[in-house]
Amino acid sequence: MELLSKTLARVKPSPTIAVTQKAAELKAAGKDVIGLGAGEPDFDTPQNIKDAGIAAITAGKTKYTAVDGIPELKQAICAKFKRDNGLDYTPAQVSVGTGGKQILYNALMATMNPGEEVVIPAPYWVSYPDMVLLAGGTPVIAPATLENDFKLTPEALEEAITPNTKWFIFNSPSNPTGAGYSWDELKALTDVLMRHPHVWVMTDDMYEHLAYDDFKFCTPAQVEPALYDRTLTVNGVSKAYAMTGWRIGYAAGPEKLIGAMRKVQSQSTSNPCTVSQWAAVEALNGTQDYIAENNKMFTRRRNLVVDMLSEIDGIVCPKPEGAFYVYPSIAGLIGKTTPSGVTITDDEVFATALLEDTGVAVVFGAAFGLSPNFRISYATSDEALKEACTRLQQFCAALS
Repeated sequence: MELLSKTLARVKPSPTIAVTQKAAELKAAGKDVIGLGAGEPDFDTPQNIKDAGIAAITAGKTKYTAVDGIPELKQAICAKFKRDNGLDYTPAQVSVGTGGKQILYNALMATMNPGEEVVIPAPYWVSYPDMVLLAGGTPVIAPATLENDFKLTPEALEEAITPNTKWFIFNSPSNPTGAGYSWDELKALTDVLMRHPHVWVMTDDMYEHLAYDDFKFCTPAQVEPALYDRTLTVNGVSKAYAMTGWRIGYAAGPEKLIGAMRKVQSQSTSNPCTVSQWAAVEALNGTQDYIAENNKMFTRRRNLVVDMLSEIDGIVCPKPEGAFYVYPSIAGLIGKTTPSGVTITDDEVFATALLEDTGVAVVFGAAFGLSPNFRISYATSDEALKEACTRLQQFCAALS
């Protein structure tokens, strides 16, 4: 009898976590490493939110709660959806989990059956396909190419849908590309979904508030109200509120689905951290002013990275609408050789050679389902970004 599950053999560890861990190990060993792999803001959690967490501890709010969230947080989430997205939900339609990842996983575990498919645009967040596999489903990858600004076309979505399609996973602004869909672009996709009433929509809006320039965020059930009854709208406090370690994600959708997700969570983690829930209440109900201030810094960093990478022959770096990532193409570098004799055959070789030769850690594009590219997180200091991009320029200039 084998110890490990056959299901586990279908999935792989998170490449983004692996890159971050490798960079940390090299730094601990004394190497001058700049890690650009982590998907978290470098800002501290705002003081009002930290104070709310401290107040919860002081008041003894440290016991178990309802499995999927305290009533106060569910009310705050309902108010947020109404305020920001024009969506009406009741607390019974809301689920709170230990981060957005658990919310997505709960939904898939509660709904997937063998032979059912999930359409996932590529480039995708690394965990989507593996969560589908763990839930017993089949990921169907629909490419969103550089030529289309990394946005899925209605034609590509239509082609990917079959009678076995259970879910369409949608993420805007996107991890890893930062691409954001306009109202009209999203309406074109929802028009396709309206022709396929058996397909449910799982929309990952985690980067909603990280939107730059003139880009206006919108979400599927907002653009097409007729999709409301088959949409799970997922969000969280990690990115906009710099609360990655607090581990609070949430979603709203039909009560039957939310109830099924609650059942899954009741037999896995049970309730999210009680103190974190009270901090999240303050995040959603309290001042939102620092979001705009942080976005100014993110916009400056994005422009810095895009400008410096665009100076490199062989690299094409689109300017993203949101999130805090860029996803440059290295198609023009494939086949070139480093001074140490390594031939750049793909983006994984590129990322490995870059780390070994310069100490700059990025995530290779194959991890996100579209090559030859790499992802940079610009959620770090201007100084680190300038130095990293300078090293990238020097590394690429030395290729022959």
